[in-house]
Amino acid sequence: MVKPKQNIDPEEAVVRHTPHDIKCKARRVLLSQKLRAQRKKAKESGRKERQKERQKLGEDGPAAQQPRTIESMRVADDTIVDEEDPEYQDEIELDEFSKYFEGKEPKTCITTNEKPGGKAVGFAKLFPRILPNAEYFPRQHFELSEIVKFCKNRDYTDLIVVNEDKGEVNTLMICHLPDGPTALFKVTSITMPDKIPGGGEMTNHKAELIVNNFTTRLGHTIGRMFASLFPQEPNFRGRRVCTLHNQRDFIFFRQHRYMFESKSKANLQELGPRFTLKLMSLQHGTFDTKSGEYIHLHKAGMDVDRKKFVL
Repeated sequence: MVKPKQNIDPEEAVVRHTPHDIKCKARRVLLSQKLRAQRKKAKESGRKERQKERQKLGEDGPAAQQPRTIESMRVADDTIVDEEDPEYQDEIELDEFSKYFEGKEPKTCITTNEKPGGKAVGFAKLFPRILPNAEYFPRQHFELSEIVKFCKNRDYTDLIVVNEDKGEVNTLMICHLPDGPTALFKVTSITMPDKIPGGGEMTNHKAELIVNNFTTRLGHTIGRMFASLFPQEPNFRGRRVCTLHNQRDFIFFRQHRYMFESKSKANLQELGPRFTLKLMSLQHGTFDTKSGEYIHLHKAGMDVDRKKFVL
């Protein structure tokens, strides 16, 4: 004798079964939707209750829940620096950038790879407009070791090399002179100033620099390297500000101008360019691919854990 099929109410099925217990795909989908709807309703109800309780009790009410983000779930890192630590203060007084922070004026040389295309040259020529006391030189057929020697003999404090591959800018090298270190960055998401909607024109004023969210020892080294490219005494009348913001080991560059509508209200006008950097390597000394000692070398396996950062 064949037993008649029983009609099970979906609400009751959600309680009695999990979707994995149901063989019928249509019913599994229905139960999954019911479960998600119930969880969403319970979550929203709990949020409203906590909000009412906070409004009723004030400071004695339950604290607002913080959203879970990749940054908030960051893997603990022993190299995170406390800037107030006396030991760290002693270290930075002796590092490669200490002379700059004692008042040495930056002087930067900018060049490209050999036989560059128009995009690499155009991108490289932006840096003399961004950085004070910076000059662009065509690469021609000089080796990098010769260029480093040239810069040292003429008291340049930094060398920036823009590299391209297949007509697209792909890396940026910054070599701090005379004794390094040398950093290599991958460059992505370049937007030139003329492509930015509502963008303004850059002036010759010395820009203010904001270096944000560099927390580890390696991150502080990179932050100080960027800071050594800019003047310690910016010209605030120009209202130019350059920002290097680190988020999940991606460094975002933006440049703006303050637009004061009144004494209490100001807007930002983006000047450009926009681009994103990712640190690929940092080595002691000036450029040396054969015997250089690496402080950091990015490897593919480092991207497996999305909650682990080096900067």
